[in-house]
Amino acid sequence: MKIVILPGDGIGSETMACTVEALQALSQRFKLDLELQHDIAGHASLQAHGTTVTPALVEKVRAADGLMLGPMATYEFKDEINPSMFFRKTLDLHANIRPARSYPGMEARFGALDLVVVRENTEGFYADRNVESGSSEMLITPDVVISLRRITRHCCERIARSAFELAMTRKKHVSIVHKANVLKIGDGMFIDICREVGREFPQVLVDDFIVDAMMAHVVRAPQRFDVIVTTNMFGDILSDLTAELSGSLGLGGSLNAGANYAMGQAIHGSAPDIAGKNIANPFSSILSAGMLLAWHGQRKGLPAFIEANAAIEQAVATAVEARQVTRDCGGSLGTRETGQAFAARLLAG
Repeated sequence: MKIVILPGDGIGSETMACTVEALQALSQRFKLDLELQHDIAGHASLQAHGTTVTPALVEKVRAADGLMLGPMATYEFKDEINPSMFFRKTLDLHANIRPARSYPGMEARFGALDLVVVRENTEGFYADRNVESGSSEMLITPDVVISLRRITRHCCERIARSAFELAMTRKKHVSIVHKANVLKIGDGMFIDICREVGREFPQVLVDDFIVDAMMAHVVRAPQRFDVIVTTNMFGDILSDLTAELSGSLGLGGSLNAGANYAMGQAIHGSAPDIAGKNIANPFSSILSAGMLLAWHGQRKGLPAFIEANAAIEQAVATAVEARQVTRDCGGSLGTRETGQAFAARLLAG
């Protein structure tokens, strides 16, 4: 398997170094024959090449079996390409899969949870992926901005199908999150299509929640949820909340998946305030890499890659319980030391 490695900005170089170490350990233990192809995007690419994503990088990613993208400082970009958005849109990575679970050894202040947010990734309120010619935000006057949201049957159908197929491998429960009481046409269509697809999966329990009420429900009783399917912006916000409910944003893995390509990506940002301090949690990036391996294994019928992801998940749980983690998870190790201990645990089995 060929994986393009892009460390990103801020803490990305630190967390991605730990991810590479973990991937190398897995490749050795499970005989995966991983080929890691290192390159740059974001600010490093802008300085070196005058653009955040080069055409050569795009071709390299298309020729590979997967992409690991580090956090990008996209807020600082003005007219430059946002690499995260660019790869999601260019590779048509329509499903953003974000699991969240509680871990023994960490206080579950709001109760145990094991759920997955399935977030539509290619349209919605995100202005950079709605209009072919550019942004769907318009400055009407110096004091008036209009932002457009696109919702299509095609995107609703495929994200719903991703959610129900995933639910069939779990607890067979899908919760649709929306704002149809206000966004009656767009979110009304989203609910209708999700329920329409759901009828193909009669074994799956289906319910729905208004997004603001859902924030209260998932905090009050997170254990009642299994697979949550929602539109782009709602999923972005909700998945950060559920990751934090697990104990730390640094414990949230994420996979951006399409029909032919996939990209592992930590759910957190570049965190420039802690960059270079050796305190960032690398597990979000490492868990995302495991999800990428599992996606490849499922597509190609390669059980060793699925087993490698299971090994990552188990090793994270063991590390958290043993406190061999960074401070946000109750440990005292630095980023580098956490990564080294984790790779050693993977090799030891």
